Amino acid sequence: MTKDECYEVGKVVKPHGLKGEIQLLLDVDYPEDYEDMESVFVEIKGELVPYFVEQIKITTNMVIVKFEGIGNVEAALKLKNAKLYLPEDQLPETEEDSYYFHELIGFEVKDHQQGILGKVINVFSFPAQSLLAIAYKGKEVLIPMADQIMKKVDKEKKTIAVELPEGLLEIYTEEEKDTAL
Repeated sequence: MTKDECYEVGKVVKPHGLKGEIQLLLDVDYPEDYEDMESVFVEIKGELVPYFVEQIKITTNMVIVKFEGIGNVEAALKLKNAKLYLPEDQLPETEEDSYYFHELIGFEVKDHQQGILGKVINVFSFPAQSLLAIAYKGKEVLIPMADQIMKKVDKEKKTIAVELPEGLLEIYTEEEKDTAL
């Protein structure tokens, strides 16, 4: 299994207790959807290694898991900060007008006035706002994923229709002005 066939579901935070239990951070909307998780891929030195779940406990602010073969705090410590992945085919289906951020990578972005801008190269999710990163004229341009800007996502055609605020592209494309006195 490769990372291209998976989606990142979270990471290992730290050991929990002395018997090999591990605290996880699941970076998902509904952690309770993962209560029946039987296994997960853990990224170790760039490789995905499968770990089987013996027990999982999900509370409102914490996920504690016990993996097979991890029996003490020392073994659990070796996984600290490791990223966790699941195969993409385990993602729950989305509604027609919904999407997962990772699905948008490669979509063509078209502005109602400027025309085709470029393709999505990344999606950044921040607490205040999420951003599309697109390749535009050799530069990375960040577009806020706000309803007033992102008008339509067509998953079938792999396109995103946007109405950019005036001046947004110019921020990224203006040549640096000489500020020397």
